[in-house]
Amino acid sequence: MQRPLGTVISTDDSPTTLQYAFVLDEQSPVKKGQFVQTTSEEGIVFGYVSEITRANRYFERAESVAEYERETPIATHFPIKSWEYAIAEVRVLGRMEKREEHYFQSRVSLPPSPGTKVIEADDLLLKDFVGFKENGLLLGKLQNHDVEAKIDMTKLLQKHIAILAMSGAGKSHSVAVLLEELMNRPKEQGRIGIVIIDIHGEYIGFKQDPNYGRRVRVVTGKDISIPFRRLTPQLFSSWFPDVSSIGRNEFSKVLREMKVQEKNERQLFSVTDLIKKVEQSPILKGTKDSLLRALYELNLLRLISQSKENPKLRQQVLPGEMLVIDLSDLDDMRKKKLIVSYLANRLFKLRAKNEIPPTFLLVEEAHNFAPEKAKAVYNPSKSIIEKIAREGRKFGLALGVVSQRPVNLSTTTLSQCNTHLLLRVTNPNDLKHIGESSEGIDQRMLRSITSLKVGEGILVGEAVRYPIFIEIRDRKSRKMEKGRPLHEQAVDYESNANKSEEEQEEELEAFL
Repeated sequence: MQRPLGTVISTDDSPTTLQYAFVLDEQSPVKKGQFVQTTSEEGIVFGYVSEITRANRYFERAESVAEYERETPIATHFPIKSWEYAIAEVRVLGRMEKREEHYFQSRVSLPPSPGTKVIEADDLLLKDFVGFKENGLLLGKLQNHDVEAKIDMTKLLQKHIAILAMSGAGKSHSVAVLLEELMNRPKEQGRIGIVIIDIHGEYIGFKQDPNYGRRVRVVTGKDISIPFRRLTPQLFSSWFPDVSSIGRNEFSKVLREMKVQEKNERQLFSVTDLIKKVEQSPILKGTKDSLLRALYELNLLRLISQSKENPKLRQQVLPGEMLVIDLSDLDDMRKKKLIVSYLANRLFKLRAKNEIPPTFLLVEEAHNFAPEKAKAVYNPSKSIIEKIAREGRKFGLALGVVSQRPVNLSTTTLSQCNTHLLLRVTNPNDLKHIGESSEGIDQRMLRSITSLKVGEGILVGEAVRYPIFIEIRDRKSRKMEKGRPLHEQAVDYESNANKSEEEQEEELEAFL
């Protein structure tokens, strides 16, 4: 049975089809952000509590309160509690109209009448109203309600998702919960492959987890290897866009000759062989020097091997399984961007040919790989991430971007993410950017982002019919990150330093 909460009142600007206010019943358990329902001639009217104010006529005139409080508290003279009341402001979202055995959603064209009772939102109707699905991904529960937040996987991921928050607000925890749900998904409900670009080694713990480990593969940055046969003029051009068009044409000729020789003579080549070929070719000196500089850099990166391929995306991207690309062992940011560029391009091509299952590509610290203001020469991964954001959904390649600096993230990428999971953000520039790129979020919710606690988030966009506050559930998987706690490192450092001093003194004494 739904509890009564209060009664609709008439104010200067409500009730309307957009908002209304109600006075709370005594000890009514109403909270800001809670969904409520009332009725009009059209049916059930849903809304959420946008604000709550308290009033008491005994405290309306400041001079009277000050005068009484000089001698004794005003409560000793008057029954102030009996005059206190609270008013909740409700933003109208829509209505549920019953037709035969089913409910249908539609817009409100008639406001509720003053005097109408307001009650708690019915849980079953609320699930349908918000857009939850029984077989959806369980991210947590709807805040202020005992309703599980089960989100439809297709609506959440197909048109891409952005998870935005400041450092320490719970991004990694939220991502881990999402990954658990994707790996727990039954075959008959549709499973997808998962590829994670893990910058800080935050998801390698899945490999050690007894429940998930056998379905997780981890490839470290230093072990990534691209076979020479995968080197194409298009890949080279995207990695080294500052090479002139003449240089790229000459590179294409040399590479084409080597590929023919490789096929006919069954000979394996390397970047060193490619450099020798360019050095021996009759290319103009200026063009040759520019091309060789790029090839020397490519050789130093040690990404291209003769035949070794790691990861093997065709074999390792599987339904319901996760491939973690752990780049935490690499210091070179350019090398990380080249790796992301190659893997993202490869995934896009494989999905376009339907050679791997529908896939979710999640990019941590996405503002580093698809920055808003940056030259292409320094960001070879930006163009492919934007391409997946624009076209990936047509081929079943879903994109997830995680960032603590959304203002620095490519506007093209962010605007194509039709669902946003917003955790705590306090930077004014980031908030402004989120407000401009997140459809359906109003100023009230935007202000609420700064006060979210760890584990609380706002889900807005394609995945739900209305922006909602959710409490992210506890993770089931083992949490294991690279690196040791700071205090342990500090203790070890001083212990080793003292030990070293003692050893030096012993050596000196022995010498003397």
